[in-house]
Amino acid sequence: MAAAWPSGLPAAGAVAAQFLGVLCLISVTTGPWGAAATAAAGGEELLKCEDLKVGQYICKDPKINDATQEPVNCTNYTAHVPCFPAPNITCKDFSGNETHFTGNEVGFLKPVSCRNVNGYSYKVAVALSLFLGWLGADRFYLGYPALGLLKFCTVGFCGIGSLIDFILISMQIVGPSDGSSYIIDYYGTRLIRLSITNETFRKTQLYP
Repeated sequence: MAAAWPSGLPAAGAVAAQFLGVLCLISVTTGPWGAAATAAAGGEELLKCEDLKVGQYICKDPKINDATQEPVNCTNYTAHVPCFPAPNITCKDFSGNETHFTGNEVGFLKPVSCRNVNGYSYKVAVALSLFLGWLGADRFYLGYPALGLLKFCTVGFCGIGSLIDFILISMQIVGPSDGSSYIIDYYGTRLIRLSITNETFRKTQLYP
């Protein structure tokens, strides 16, 4: 019995070594390094740059047009800003090319919302409504000549109409007649009008 013990020990060690080798192979194959190796070997499609997570890229601030106070090249209420993936990230850029980024290359263009403006200044409209609203100057400026003439003939509806118009214009409820937005400083205070849609509808709260 004592003589058989040393001969069985190497056999048990060999079995344990084989078992550990199998575990290491499984962990490498299924772990993150294994997934990276599989992707590098072509077994998994490479990630697109626009699908990167927050913190894996940085986007520049939009370039603002001084005249409109909106992002340059604003089309259909949308502009685009360049985004740069972090160094040592490999993904497909906006051209579909696989690129290993160093932090200085543009990976994709991120859309940002913008507004359609047509030369109507919010500051000018408020000033006209405050000082010359009783003459209808605010309505003439915004493109409502009939209402402007009516306010002029009635001295701003005896002052009541001028006060109401001042409140409506200040709250940006009344805007230009062509449907465009006021020119407001891009980094200034803006009022955003919310409406009920499928995205903004408040769902019933579920309490435990």
